[in-house]
Amino acid sequence: MIHLPLVRQGPLRALSVRLVMACVLVFLAVGVVYVDRDGYRDVNEDGLTLLDCFYYAVVSLSTTGYGDITPATQEARLVNVLFITPARVLFLIILVGTTLEVLTDQFRKGLRVSQWRRKLKDHVIICGYGTKGRAAVAALLETGYDKSRIVIVENREAGVRQATQGGFVVIEGDATRSVVLNDADVKNAKSVIIATDRDEASVLITLTVRQLTAGQVRIIAAVREQENAALLKQSGAHHVIVSSATAGRLLGLTTTAPPLIDVVEDLLTPGQGMALAMRSAERAEVGRNPRELMTLVVALIRRGKVLPLGGEQAVSIETGDLLVYIRDEATAPNGVSV
Repeated sequence: MIHLPLVRQGPLRALSVRLVMACVLVFLAVGVVYVDRDGYRDVNEDGLTLLDCFYYAVVSLSTTGYGDITPATQEARLVNVLFITPARVLFLIILVGTTLEVLTDQFRKGLRVSQWRRKLKDHVIICGYGTKGRAAVAALLETGYDKSRIVIVENREAGVRQATQGGFVVIEGDATRSVVLNDADVKNAKSVIIATDRDEASVLITLTVRQLTAGQVRIIAAVREQENAALLKQSGAHHVIVSSATAGRLLGLTTTAPPLIDVVEDLLTPGQGMALAMRSAERAEVGRNPRELMTLVVALIRRGKVLPLGGEQAVSIETGDLLVYIRDEATAPNGVSV
Protein backbone atom coordinates (compact mmCIF):
# COMPACT_ATOMS: atom_id res chain seq x y z
CA MET A 1 0.00 0.00 0.00
CA ILE A 2 1.32 3.44 -0.96
CA HIS A 3 0.92 6.26 1.56
CA LEU A 4 1.42 9.73 0.13
CA PRO A 5 2.17 12.65 2.48
CA LEU A 6 -0.64 14.92 3.64
CA VAL A 7 -3.27 12.30 3.00
CA ARG A 8 -6.83 13.58 3.30
CA GLN A 9 -9.43 12.10 5.64
CA GLY A 10 -9.92 8.40 4.91
CA PRO A 11 -13.11 7.32 3.08
CA LEU A 12 -14.16 4.95 5.86
CA ARG A 13 -14.01 7.74 8.42
CA ALA A 14 -15.94 10.08 6.13
CA LEU A 15 -18.58 7.38 5.63
CA SER A 16 -18.87 6.82 9.38
CA VAL A 17 -19.31 10.53 10.07
CA ARG A 18 -22.07 10.83 7.49
CA LEU A 19 -23.78 7.69 8.72
CA VAL A 20 -23.91 9.18 12.21
CA MET A 21 -25.31 12.41 10.80
CA ALA A 22 -28.00 10.50 8.90
CA CYS A 23 -28.98 8.54 12.04
CA VAL A 24 -29.20 11.73 14.10
CA LEU A 25 -31.45 13.25 11.44
CA VAL A 26 -33.72 10.20 11.48
CA PHE A 27 -34.03 10.31 15.28
CA LEU A 28 -34.86 14.01 15.18
CA ALA A 29 -37.57 13.36 12.63
CA VAL A 30 -38.93 10.50 14.76
CA GLY A 31 -39.04 12.76 17.81
CA VAL A 32 -40.88 15.53 15.96
CA VAL A 33 -43.46 13.11 14.53
CA TYR A 34 -43.94 11.29 17.84
CA VAL A 35 -44.62 14.52 19.72
CA ASP A 36 -47.33 15.42 17.19
CA ARG A 37 -48.52 11.83 16.58
CA ASP A 38 -52.17 12.80 17.15
CA GLY A 39 -51.98 14.98 14.05
CA TYR A 40 -51.25 12.01 11.76
CA ARG A 41 -53.71 9.57 10.27
CA ASP A 42 -52.93 5.88 9.84
CA VAL A 43 -54.86 3.71 7.38
CA ASN A 44 -55.53 1.36 10.25
CA GLU A 45 -57.12 4.17 12.26
CA ASP A 46 -55.47 2.88 15.45
CA GLY A 47 -53.09 5.80 16.09
CA LEU A 48 -49.30 6.01 15.79
CA THR A 49 -46.95 4.07 18.01
CA LEU A 50 -43.24 4.83 18.38
CA LEU A 51 -42.53 2.15 15.77
CA ASP A 52 -45.01 3.81 13.41
CA CYS A 53 -43.18 7.09 13.89
CA PHE A 54 -39.86 5.42 13.01
CA TYR A 55 -41.49 3.88 9.96
CA TYR A 56 -42.97 7.18 8.79
CA ALA A 57 -39.70 9.08 9.33
CA VAL A 58 -37.64 6.53 7.40
CA VAL A 59 -39.97 6.23 4.40
CA SER A 60 -40.41 10.01 4.29
CA LEU A 61 -36.69 10.87 4.47
CA SER A 62 -35.83 8.22 1.90
CA THR A 63 -38.58 9.63 -0.41
CA THR A 64 -40.31 6.23 -0.53
CA GLY A 65 -43.62 7.64 0.74
CA TYR A 66 -46.12 4.76 0.78
CA GLY A 67 -48.90 7.10 1.90
CA ASP A 68 -50.25 4.76 4.59
CA ILE A 69 -49.39 7.38 7.23
CA THR A 70 -50.19 10.99 6.37
CA PRO A 71 -50.38 14.30 8.26
CA ALA A 72 -54.04 15.11 8.82
CA THR A 73 -54.08 18.31 10.86
CA GLN A 74 -52.85 21.74 9.83
CA GLU A 75 -50.16 21.69 12.52
CA ALA A 76 -48.77 18.32 11.33
CA ARG A 77 -48.70 19.53 7.73
CA LEU A 78 -46.91 22.72 8.78
CA VAL A 79 -44.27 20.63 10.59
CA ASN A 80 -43.82 18.54 7.42
CA VAL A 81 -43.30 21.69 5.37
CA LEU A 82 -40.88 23.33 7.80
CA PHE A 83 -38.96 20.28 9.06
CA ILE A 84 -39.63 16.94 7.33
CA THR A 85 -39.15 18.24 3.78
CA PRO A 86 -35.84 20.10 4.51
CA ALA A 87 -34.72 17.06 6.50
CA ARG A 88 -35.52 14.86 3.50
CA VAL A 89 -33.35 17.02 1.24
CA LEU A 90 -30.52 17.08 3.79
CA PHE A 91 -30.77 13.30 4.21
CA LEU A 92 -30.33 12.79 0.46
CA ILE A 93 -27.43 15.23 0.36
CA ILE A 94 -25.69 13.28 3.11
CA LEU A 95 -26.14 9.94 1.33
CA VAL A 96 -25.26 11.14 -2.16
CA GLY A 97 -22.45 13.37 -0.87
CA THR A 98 -20.87 10.45 0.94
CA THR A 99 -20.84 8.32 -2.20
CA LEU A 100 -19.41 11.15 -4.29
CA GLU A 101 -16.73 11.96 -1.70
CA VAL A 102 -15.60 8.34 -1.44
CA LEU A 103 -15.36 8.02 -5.23
CA THR A 104 -13.68 11.40 -5.57
CA ASP A 105 -11.18 10.58 -2.84
CA GLN A 106 -10.27 7.30 -4.49
CA PHE A 107 -9.92 8.99 -7.89
CA ARG A 108 -7.82 11.80 -6.41
CA LYS A 109 -5.53 9.34 -4.63
CA GLY A 110 -5.11 7.28 -7.80
CA LEU A 111 -4.27 10.44 -9.75
CA ARG A 112 -1.70 11.54 -7.15
CA VAL A 113 -0.05 8.11 -7.20
CA SER A 114 0.13 8.20 -11.03
CA GLN A 115 1.68 11.68 -11.00
CA TRP A 116 4.13 10.60 -8.30
CA ARG A 117 5.22 7.57 -10.32
CA ARG A 118 5.78 9.65 -13.46
CA LYS A 119 8.08 12.06 -11.60
CA LEU A 120 9.90 9.42 -9.57
CA LYS A 121 13.46 8.79 -10.76
CA ASP A 122 16.93 8.65 -9.21
CA HIS A 123 15.34 8.43 -5.77
CA VAL A 124 16.65 6.87 -2.57
CA ILE A 125 14.73 4.00 -0.96
CA ILE A 126 15.03 3.63 2.82
CA CYS A 127 14.09 0.14 4.00
CA GLY A 128 13.14 0.57 7.65
CA TYR A 129 12.15 3.75 9.46
CA GLY A 130 13.56 2.95 12.87
CA THR A 131 16.43 4.74 14.58
CA LYS A 132 18.92 4.02 11.80
CA GLY A 133 16.43 4.79 9.05
CA ARG A 134 15.45 8.14 10.53
CA ALA A 135 19.11 9.06 10.99
CA ALA A 136 19.81 8.18 7.34
CA VAL A 137 16.90 10.33 6.20
CA ALA A 138 18.10 13.23 8.36
CA ALA A 139 21.58 12.96 6.83
CA LEU A 140 20.10 13.06 3.32
CA LEU A 141 18.05 16.13 4.11
CA GLU A 142 21.07 17.86 5.65
CA THR A 143 22.93 17.50 2.35
CA GLY A 144 20.08 19.20 0.51
CA TYR A 145 18.42 16.07 -0.82
CA ASP A 146 14.85 16.69 -1.97
CA LYS A 147 12.29 15.12 0.35
CA SER A 148 10.15 14.09 -2.64
CA ARG A 149 12.99 11.83 -3.85
CA ILE A 150 13.05 9.80 -0.64
CA VAL A 151 10.79 6.73 -0.42
CA ILE A 152 10.33 4.87 2.85
CA VAL A 153 9.54 1.14 2.93
CA GLU A 154 8.15 0.16 6.32
CA ASN A 155 5.84 -2.56 7.64
CA ARG A 156 5.34 -1.28 11.19
CA GLU A 157 2.23 0.83 11.69
CA ALA A 158 4.04 3.25 13.98
CA GLY A 159 6.87 3.72 11.47
CA VAL A 160 4.41 4.26 8.62
CA ARG A 161 2.58 6.89 10.64
CA GLN A 162 5.78 8.72 11.62
CA ALA A 163 7.13 8.76 8.07
CA THR A 164 3.82 9.94 6.61
CA GLN A 165 3.56 12.72 9.18
CA GLY A 166 7.11 13.69 8.25
CA GLY A 167 5.97 14.34 4.68
CA PHE A 168 7.52 11.27 3.04
CA VAL A 169 6.04 8.81 0.60
CA VAL A 170 5.72 5.47 2.36
CA ILE A 171 5.32 2.00 0.87
CA GLU A 172 3.69 -0.12 3.55
CA GLY A 173 4.89 -3.70 3.37
CA ASP A 174 7.78 -6.11 3.83
CA ALA A 175 10.90 -4.95 1.96
CA THR A 176 11.95 -8.57 1.39
CA ARG A 177 9.05 -8.98 -1.08
CA SER A 178 9.59 -8.12 -4.72
CA VAL A 179 6.13 -6.60 -5.15
CA VAL A 180 6.79 -4.08 -2.37
CA LEU A 181 10.14 -3.02 -3.84
CA ASN A 182 8.55 -2.74 -7.28
CA ASP A 183 5.93 -0.41 -5.79
CA ALA A 184 8.87 1.74 -4.69
CA ASP A 185 10.19 1.59 -8.31
CA VAL A 186 13.48 0.08 -7.19
CA LYS A 187 14.70 -0.39 -10.78
CA ASN A 188 14.88 3.39 -11.30
CA ALA A 189 16.26 4.18 -7.86
CA LYS A 190 19.61 5.81 -7.30
CA SER A 191 20.38 3.76 -4.20
CA VAL A 192 18.77 1.58 -1.56
CA ILE A 193 19.58 2.05 2.12
CA ILE A 194 18.79 -1.01 4.23
CA ALA A 195 18.29 -0.02 7.87
CA THR A 196 16.37 -2.89 9.38
CA ASP A 197 16.70 -4.18 12.93
CA ARG A 198 17.55 -7.77 11.94
CA ASP A 199 20.61 -8.91 10.01
CA GLU A 200 18.77 -11.78 8.33
CA ALA A 201 16.19 -9.34 6.98
CA SER A 202 18.99 -7.13 5.63
CA VAL A 203 20.48 -10.09 3.76
CA LEU A 204 17.12 -11.04 2.22
CA ILE A 205 16.43 -7.45 1.16
CA THR A 206 19.90 -7.17 -0.38
CA LEU A 207 19.39 -10.35 -2.39
CA THR A 208 15.96 -9.20 -3.56
CA VAL A 209 17.20 -5.77 -4.61
CA ARG A 210 20.14 -7.26 -6.49
CA GLN A 211 17.84 -9.69 -8.28
CA LEU A 212 15.39 -6.97 -9.30
CA THR A 213 18.00 -4.45 -10.41
CA ALA A 214 20.71 -6.78 -11.76
CA GLY A 215 23.22 -5.02 -9.53
CA GLN A 216 22.70 -1.61 -11.21
CA VAL A 217 21.43 0.13 -8.07
CA ARG A 218 23.81 0.94 -5.23
CA ILE A 219 22.98 -0.91 -2.02
CA ILE A 220 24.05 0.40 1.39
CA ALA A 221 23.23 -1.86 4.32
CA ALA A 222 23.65 -1.73 8.08
CA VAL A 223 24.22 -4.85 10.18
CA ARG A 224 24.56 -5.41 13.89
CA GLU A 225 27.24 -8.11 13.87
CA GLN A 226 30.64 -7.95 12.17
CA GLU A 227 30.42 -11.60 11.07
CA ASN A 228 27.42 -10.80 8.86
CA ALA A 229 29.17 -8.01 6.97
CA ALA A 230 30.92 -10.40 4.57
CA LEU A 231 27.65 -12.22 3.92
CA LEU A 232 25.97 -8.95 3.00
CA LYS A 233 28.74 -8.03 0.58
CA GLN A 234 28.47 -11.46 -1.02
CA SER A 235 24.74 -10.87 -1.31
CA GLY A 236 25.33 -7.73 -3.35
CA ALA A 237 25.71 -4.83 -0.92
CA HIS A 238 28.17 -2.21 -2.13
CA HIS A 239 28.73 -0.71 1.32
CA VAL A 240 28.15 -2.31 4.72
CA ILE A 241 28.06 -0.41 8.00
CA VAL A 242 28.57 -2.50 11.13
CA SER A 243 26.64 -0.64 13.82
CA SER A 244 27.78 -2.68 16.81
CA ALA A 245 31.46 -2.57 15.85
CA THR A 246 31.31 1.17 15.15
CA ALA A 247 29.62 1.82 18.48
CA GLY A 248 32.20 -0.36 20.23
CA ARG A 249 35.10 1.54 18.71
CA LEU A 250 33.57 4.84 19.78
CA LEU A 251 33.13 3.49 23.29
CA GLY A 252 36.77 2.43 23.33
CA LEU A 253 37.91 5.87 22.16
CA THR A 254 35.81 7.46 24.89
CA THR A 255 37.73 5.43 27.48
CA THR A 256 41.27 5.66 26.13
CA ALA A 257 41.25 8.99 24.31
CA PRO A 258 38.28 11.17 25.32
CA PRO A 259 39.28 14.18 23.16
CA LEU A 260 39.09 12.00 20.03
CA ILE A 261 35.45 11.15 20.62
CA ASP A 262 34.69 14.86 20.89
CA VAL A 263 36.25 15.38 17.47
CA VAL A 264 34.26 12.49 15.98
CA GLU A 265 31.01 13.81 17.47
CA ASP A 266 31.80 17.26 16.09
CA LEU A 267 32.32 15.83 12.62
CA LEU A 268 29.09 13.82 12.76
CA THR A 269 26.91 16.52 14.30
CA PRO A 270 25.39 18.73 11.57
CA GLY A 271 25.20 22.48 11.73
CA GLN A 272 28.02 23.17 14.16
CA GLY A 273 31.80 22.97 14.39
CA MET A 274 33.52 20.86 11.73
CA ALA A 275 32.02 18.60 9.10
CA LEU A 276 33.27 16.19 6.46
CA ALA A 277 32.52 17.33 2.93
CA MET A 278 33.30 16.17 -0.60
CA ARG A 279 33.79 18.02 -3.87
CA SER A 280 35.25 17.48 -7.30
CA ALA A 281 38.83 18.50 -7.97
CA GLU A 282 39.17 21.81 -9.78
CA ARG A 283 41.21 22.19 -12.94
CA ALA A 284 43.81 24.37 -11.21
CA GLU A 285 44.34 21.68 -8.55
CA VAL A 286 45.21 18.86 -10.98
CA GLY A 287 48.81 17.73 -10.53
CA ARG A 288 49.18 19.30 -7.10
CA ASN A 289 49.66 17.57 -3.78
CA PRO A 290 46.46 17.70 -1.70
CA ARG A 291 48.51 18.85 1.29
CA GLU A 292 49.30 22.06 -0.57
CA LEU A 293 45.67 23.16 -0.79
CA MET A 294 44.08 25.71 1.49
CA THR A 295 41.39 23.22 2.52
CA LEU A 296 42.27 20.32 4.82
CA VAL A 297 41.98 17.30 2.50
CA VAL A 298 41.93 13.96 4.33
CA ALA A 299 41.40 11.56 1.39
CA LEU A 300 41.02 11.29 -2.36
CA ILE A 301 38.40 9.17 -4.12
CA ARG A 302 39.65 7.97 -7.50
CA ARG A 303 37.50 5.72 -9.70
CA GLY A 304 35.47 4.64 -6.68
CA LYS A 305 38.46 3.81 -4.47
CA VAL A 306 39.59 5.75 -1.42
CA LEU A 307 43.24 6.90 -1.48
CA PRO A 308 44.46 7.81 2.02
CA LEU A 309 46.96 10.62 2.22
CA GLY A 310 49.00 9.26 5.11
CA GLY A 311 52.41 7.69 4.66
CA GLU A 312 55.48 8.69 2.73
CA GLN A 313 54.07 8.09 -0.76
CA ALA A 314 53.21 11.37 -2.47
CA VAL A 315 49.80 11.55 -4.11
CA SER A 316 48.92 14.02 -6.83
CA ILE A 317 45.42 15.12 -7.77
CA GLU A 318 44.17 13.82 -11.11
CA THR A 319 41.25 14.87 -13.27
CA GLY A 320 38.02 13.35 -12.00
CA ASP A 321 39.21 12.91 -8.41
CA LEU A 322 36.87 13.65 -5.52
CA LEU A 323 38.34 15.46 -2.53
CA VAL A 324 37.19 14.58 0.96
CA TYR A 325 38.00 17.50 3.25
CA ILE A 326 37.05 19.06 6.58
CA ARG A 327 35.11 22.28 6.39
CA ASP A 328 33.91 24.80 8.93
CA GLU A 329 30.13 24.56 9.33
CA ALA A 330 30.02 28.25 10.16
CA THR A 331 31.03 29.09 6.58
CA ALA A 332 28.94 28.59 3.49
CA PRO A 333 29.29 25.02 2.17
CA ASN A 334 31.19 24.57 -1.06
CA GLY A 335 30.82 20.82 -1.30
CA VAL A 336 28.51 18.02 -0.34
CA SER A 337 28.49 16.94 3.28
CA VAL A 338 29.26 13.29 3.88
